Amino acid sequence: MKTKTVYRNRLLFLNITAFLIGMGTYAQGQIGGWDPGLETKARETIELFMEKDPGLANFFKAAHGYAVLPGVGKGAVGVGGAHGSGIVFQSDEPIGKVTMTQITVGFQFGGQAYSELIFFENEQAMRRFKRGKLKFAGQVSAVAVTLGVSADVAYQNGVAVFTMTKAGLMYEASLGGQKFKYRPIKE
Repeated sequence: MKTKTVYRNRLLFLNITAFLIGMGTYAQGQIGGWDPGLETKARETIELFMEKDPGLANFFKAAHGYAVLPGVGKGAVGVGGAHGSGIVFQSDEPIGKVTMTQITVGFQFGGQAYSELIFFENEQAMRRFKRGKLKFAGQVSAVAVTLGVSADVAYQNGVAVFTMTKAGLMYEASLGGQKFKYRPIKE
């Protein structure tokens, strides 16, 4: 009996992993490596965040730049992973694309979809992000968006992160970090 349970858990993990990898490689509608549909989704996600907390307008005005990941998929059975793609903006104009990958280990089970918004306080923080030097534990650093929450959030190491759950349920007490890969728009 125990062997069947282990086998089912491994099979579920492999299915979740394949799903997350597939999410990252799906590229319908790209033009020269740029996905205008993803930019549209990013702008719609900004509107949803602003509806939840209009105070985020202060972050948009003061930030050196920001990254918007409209859809991050996360799944786990013991070992978990998350993946999402988004757009990086500076002066409200898209300057590149970002992909986020996260691997976690610890007690966790379930699946979840969420959006993520990352603000860069200054040029130095944004430069670290572009070079792939920005890594953090999303569960520790991210703030779930609710009305008025932005008033109490301060930048940490030049970065402020907000998330908004779209669907799913996750049980976890895990350790892991998000890693980002930035690609500039090719002119």
